[in-house]
Formats: sequence, C-alpha cells, structure tokens
Amino acid sequence: MTVTLADVAARARVSPATVSRVLNGNYPVATSTRERVLRAVDELDYVLNGPASSLAAATSDLVGILVNDIADPFFGILAGAAQTAIGEGTSGRAGGEKLAVVCNTGGCPERELTYLTLLQRQRAAAVVLTGGAPEDPDHLTAMAAKLGKLSDAGTAVVLCGRPPVSGGAVTATLAFDNRGGGRRLTEHLVSLGHRRIGYVAGPTERTTTRHRLEGHRAALEAARAADAASGGAGAAGSAPEDQERLTIHGLYDRRSGYDATLELLRRDPGLTAVVAANDTVALGACAALRDLGLRIPEDVSVAGFDDLPFAVDAVPALTTVRLPLHEAGVRAGRLAMGREAPPPGGIATIGAELMARASTAPPRKDSPRTTIPISSGCG
Repeated sequence: MTVTLADVAARARVSPATVSRVLNGNYPVATSTRERVLRAVDELDYVLNGPASSLAAATSDLVGILVNDIADPFFGILAGAAQTAIGEGTSGRAGGEKLAVVCNTGGCPERELTYLTLLQRQRAAAVVLTGGAPEDPDHLTAMAAKLGKLSDAGTAVVLCGRPPVSGGAVTATLAFDNRGGGRRLTEHLVSLGHRRIGYVAGPTERTTTRHRLEGHRAALEAARAADAASGGAGAAGSAPEDQERLTIHGLYDRRSGYDATLELLRRDPGLTAVVAANDTVALGACAALRDLGLRIPEDVSVAGFDDLPFAVDAVPALTTVRLPLHEAGVRAGRLAMGREAPPPGGIATIGAELMARASTAPPRKDSPRTTIPISSGCG
C-alpha cells in the first residue's frame, strides 16, 4: 500500500500541513517537531510524489560527510580530504561534479540519524561517516537499519575512522587501530620507566574512547605482569583499581584536559606521566602542569593521540600517535565515488604510528614529589 502524507502526519502526531512544511523546507518548524516528522518519514519509507517515486532507486549529485565537530581539527582534516577526493576527475559545468555537504552532528546520535534520513530523501550518491560511533545498542540497531535503506536505494556508504557495522550495508570501512595505538603509546612510557600514569579519556559513550583506553590498560597490565615476573612488586598504579582511580573521562577538548590533570594530581601527587585522549586534550594537560609550576617532561611527561598539525610545534613537541587523517579522508572519498575498489572483505584497518618527541622522558630519580601546589588561581 502506498504511504501518504496523511499517514506520515498521523505517525508524527502533527498536521499534514506541518509535514509539508518540513519536507519542503519553506517554513520554520520547531527542531523537535521536524525530527519527529523525519523519523516518521523514515519509518514509513515515504516518497514525496509520483515523479519522486519513479526516481526512488536513482541517486543525485549530493554526497554527505558526517562529522562530530567540524571545529575539531581531527574531523576538519578528514572532511576536507574526503571533499577534495570527491571532486577529483571533474571539470567544467555538468562535468560530473558532486556537491559534498558536511553535516555537523555535534556528537548527537539523534542528529546523526536525522542527517542520514535527509540524505536518503535526497537520494544522495554517497555518505561518508567519520569518527567514533556512539555505543548505545538502540542507536546501533537504528543505524544498521538506516544504512541498509541507503544502500538499497543505491547510496554508497563509507565509514572512515569508525568501527564496522553488521548487516553488510556498507561499501567500505576504514577503521583506525585505536587499540594498537593506545597500547604502543603507553608501552613507550613504560619503557622509559613510568609506572604512575594518569589517563584523561574521552566521553564514555564513544567507541574511540573505549578502544584507546583498552590499549592503554593492556600495556599497563603487561607491564605489571612483567614486573612481577622479574621479582618486583608489580607496576605501581597499574592494578585494575588504580587504573580506574587514575582515569578521568571528559570531552575531547582543552578544558577537559586541564581540569582532569588537576584532579589526577590531586588523587596521586606522585604521577610521573599523563596520557591524553587526543592532542587537544593533551594541550590542556600541559597548561595545567605549567600553571602548577611543573616542567614537561622533567617533572611530568605528557602524551597525546592523533598527531594533529600543531603537535610537532607545541613546546615541548608533543609525543603522540599519528593517524594518517588526510590519507584516510582521501581514500574514503575515492571509495565513495567508486574510484577505488573496496578492501578485501570491505574492511581495512589503518595503522597508528608512535611519534616519540620531547614531551616524554624517563621519570626523575631524585626526590619524588609528595605534594602538588594546586591553587584556585589556576586556569
């Protein structure tokens, strides 16, 4: 049975006129109402009219690139590289160009699904989803269903820096080795002699956060086992209860790194190293340490993740894990446009490279700190 506009209105609990306004975009509608209408359109697979129905399996010149935060260099680099690759090989008017639109979700699962619904309605030629995924089971189920609908309509779907999804609806997945990178970073600190290591993690609900933290803790556990096997007392601070105490979650921003570092040093004034969820968080950690009168790396080593462009120019230059963001974005754009064959099995793991720089060094052997001069004037 053909779904009508009235059916959508009934499902969304609004008037047919409101549905029309949302779909035509010619009249302001409250955000919550708009999202409810789009959800109903999606659930009912509503197609606008007869001509649109005949084109339901066709695709347009539109490509959607979904990012969590376009102001974050991580996503800006990925999106810019993908957009450039999408425009490769086209020239002149009507030369096959695609309109690549960057959709900023703000890390909101509902907005992510809303954008995908809009792109489905526009019969987008391709969709590129970047960055970690929310770990809510209901969202993952809804996402798999949505990607299936896009794929069935002829839209190429590419995941970049995101874990694979089940269902076989994805053209290609480029997954970053966040676990491996997290482990190599902490192994580097352990090899320098660090055992009292604090960790500033990202939001708890993101896959990227969990994978990087798992790599960090795997390295600590291996160090603890090795220390015990060699006759030592084990890696101080690496027991599971200490790992929890010395892990603080927050946003992927500078302020989170600053505040979390102050709290970590309050919990353990003898920390010799801080690992940050990304390079921006690491800059906040460095600022907190400087405001406390501590030197990097003489008093406390600091390490980040991603190797964003500013990392090498920080003072001291930041030890971090390099993800080839530009290269990954270019590859995602080419996969979306069919200019590159998908990897075997549809999934490729992109390696993470340790970049050891001046912000990490062996811990001090003389006079370990027992107090930290934390004052309310910091910040």
